[in-house]
Amino acid sequence: MELSGSVWMRRVGMLSARRSLLHLAATQFHSSSTNFLASPPLSFPFLTKFLGPSSRCISFSTHSSAAPLPSTLHQDDLFTSPVGDDEKKAESPKKGSKVILKGLTYPEVEKWVQSHGYRPGQALMLWKRLYGNNVWASCYEELEGLNKDFKKMLGEHADFKALSLKDIHTASDGTRKILFTLEDGLIIETVVIPCERGRTTVCVSSQVGCAMNCQFCYTGRMGLQRNLSTAEIVEQAVLARRLLSSEVGSITNVVFMGMGEPLHNFENVLKASEIMVDEQGLHFSPRKVTVSTSGLVPQLKRFLRESNCALAVSLNATTDEVRNWIMPINRKYKLGLLLETLREELCARQNYKVLFEYVMLAGVNDSTEDAKRLIDLVQGIPCKINLISFNPHCGSRFKPTKEDKMIQFRNVLAEAGCIVFLRWSRGDDQMAACGQLGKPGEIHAPLLRVPAQFQAALGASI
Repeated sequence: MELSGSVWMRRVGMLSARRSLLHLAATQFHSSSTNFLASPPLSFPFLTKFLGPSSRCISFSTHSSAAPLPSTLHQDDLFTSPVGDDEKKAESPKKGSKVILKGLTYPEVEKWVQSHGYRPGQALMLWKRLYGNNVWASCYEELEGLNKDFKKMLGEHADFKALSLKDIHTASDGTRKILFTLEDGLIIETVVIPCERGRTTVCVSSQVGCAMNCQFCYTGRMGLQRNLSTAEIVEQAVLARRLLSSEVGSITNVVFMGMGEPLHNFENVLKASEIMVDEQGLHFSPRKVTVSTSGLVPQLKRFLRESNCALAVSLNATTDEVRNWIMPINRKYKLGLLLETLREELCARQNYKVLFEYVMLAGVNDSTEDAKRLIDLVQGIPCKINLISFNPHCGSRFKPTKEDKMIQFRNVLAEAGCIVFLRWSRGDDQMAACGQLGKPGEIHAPLLRVPAQFQAALGASI
């Protein structure tokens, strides 16, 4: 997940002119300096004048072999939402004049069905054919057993599909990566992860790209292109069951750990999770639907108060200095604020544990001292800790921690009484593992300067 220059990418009509200006700016910069990582953040006033205020969020990419440019973002601009207020609201569940059914909760479906003169019982029968009874209907012709007039009305006024299947890639360990095409032509990726113990997990995306600019995540190289609608999120889980249940068995778990920062698309994610746990529908257990966040504190508080689903927090560092670098969201919501918020919110929750995700980066956050600091940081927070093997990707400057060192780190935590698990890579040979989803374009989010004390650890990769 990354912070991006994608604010202006949607303005496709001016793309050619902008590329020319970006190339000019980058060329001028490269000709005037060779020490990019030591340079202060850059700004280009003439671009701001041409493109408008949103151009403050532009990042630069060239085909030069020189080091990547540092961020052009001012710290105060880092977390300005890349979508406008109107776009942050839940999208209207309509496609043209038709209602997109998978964007509606059951009470909304019931109300809509009644508005067309039909009984609430018809709404329940429709709902079960969308989500239950192993039907997962994708068109009105598949609604067997419904009243003929009701089916005709649905054909005229409702739309059943939000996604189109593009491809399925199967990794050597059985993990499947599903590529879906959206109505506007953008691509998202969903991962289905089978487990020998009978648990199969679907990892869904919540955005096209991501705005958080986490330095270890491939998705974030894309920047944020747009939020997914409720229907586009829900249908990932529906189609995963429809397409793969016969091969991988029952899909029992959902994790919002695909493309995007889920709590940056709060309303749609909350609504989608509500649909997923409906007892008459997909009927996932709330404890088996996990929403992950990089640490958006206000939205995190809302989530814990409004949802019964599980929460995962991507932690990945034990000091503000390191987290400021690898997860720029920390510049706004520091570790202390994040963890104290969790202590306060969870003190009233019974039998609820937050899941801390900790991606292990060789020489950056995997020392014994880091393990000891992590023990202190999570004191008083009911939690579990997942230590995740870093999954390399094109352009990454990080290296994965070796297995024996991950085990040593795990042992330090376990001896202190922490509940801790090791999570090895799944699907990495098909770019389906944690932090590998998406496809960055020609212009992408900036790589941030590496603190001096870590440059040796990253070695030639920087």
